[in-house]
Amino acid sequence: MIRFHNRVSNRVENEKVYGSQYVDLAYKNGFGRFLTKSFFVKPWLSKIMGAYEDSSSSVSRIEPFIAQYEIKMEDYEPQTFKSFNEFFIRKFRAGKRPFDPSLKVFCAGAEARYLAFENITANSRVKVKGIDLSISELFGTTKEAHALAQEFDGGTVIIARLCPVDYHRFHFPCSGTVLHQYRVEGVLHSVNPVALSACPDVFLVNERQVCILNNDSLGNVAMIEVGALGVGKIIQSYAKQNSFVGSKFDKGAEKGYFLFGGSTVIWVLKKGAITLAQDLSTNSSNSKDVLETWIPLGDKLGEA
Repeated sequence: MIRFHNRVSNRVENEKVYGSQYVDLAYKNGFGRFLTKSFFVKPWLSKIMGAYEDSSSSVSRIEPFIAQYEIKMEDYEPQTFKSFNEFFIRKFRAGKRPFDPSLKVFCAGAEARYLAFENITANSRVKVKGIDLSISELFGTTKEAHALAQEFDGGTVIIARLCPVDYHRFHFPCSGTVLHQYRVEGVLHSVNPVALSACPDVFLVNERQVCILNNDSLGNVAMIEVGALGVGKIIQSYAKQNSFVGSKFDKGAEKGYFLFGGSTVIWVLKKGAITLAQDLSTNSSNSKDVLETWIPLGDKLGEA
C-alpha cells in the first residue's frame, strides 16, 4: 500500500495504483527483476506500448479508466478523444490551476506526489529515504554535465512523481531564461515506489531531459524530466514553439508533456536558494514515516 499526504484535504490517503499487478510481477521476485532488466526497460518496448496508446483501438479504455480512478473531467477542457494518449495529455480548463504570482515563490510545475531533500552533494551518491541520489549522475556522465552539476553542490532536490491517473503536462515553476537543454540516454524503469525499492538508482539510469533555467531570485535551476516504463515519448512543446535556448518564459507556461505512463519531474536548486514549504519539508524528513505530499499544479513548493 502506498500512502501519501494530500495537501488539499490535509489527510493521509492511499494511492490507487494503476497496473499494480504488473509492477509487483516485474519488481517483487527474482525472475521478474531479471526480465525487467533484460527486456521490459528497453526503450523500444515502451515505444511499442506508446504506439498502441496512440491508436483508435485504445479509446475503449478511457471511460472505464475515468470511472475507476474517479477523475474529475469537469476540471479539464471538453474534448472528443481519438486515442488514450489524447485523453492522457488532457489540459486543465483555463484558470483551474492558477500559479502563485509572487516572484519569490517557486511553484509546483507538475500536479504530483512530492519529496524534497536538502544538502545533496554533487559528486557523491547518497541514499535518501531509499532513493539513490547524486546530482552529478543525475545530470549525466559527460564532462559538460559534470561541470554543470558542480554549481548545485549541497543543493536541494525536489522530486515530483506523476501517476498514470494524474495530469501529465509539466510547466515552468518560475519565470526566467533557458540557458541549456540536452538529453541523457538511458533505460525506462517504472518510477512506482515498489520499483524504487527494488532499483533505488532509477533516477540516475532512466532516460531524461535536462534543462538549465535562470531566475532572478533563485539563480540557476535545473529542471529534469525522467522517462519511465511505458512512456514512449517526452514532448518538449515549449521548445517546438520557440528557439528554446536563450528564450524567456513565464511562470506557469507549459514546458511539455509525457505520453502514456507514470513519470517524474525533478528540480535541483543551488544551496541556500530556497526555503521549502513546511508540509513538504516535514513529510519528506520525518524519520518515522516519510510521506510524499500530493500538491496541485501551481501551488507553492518553496520561497527564494
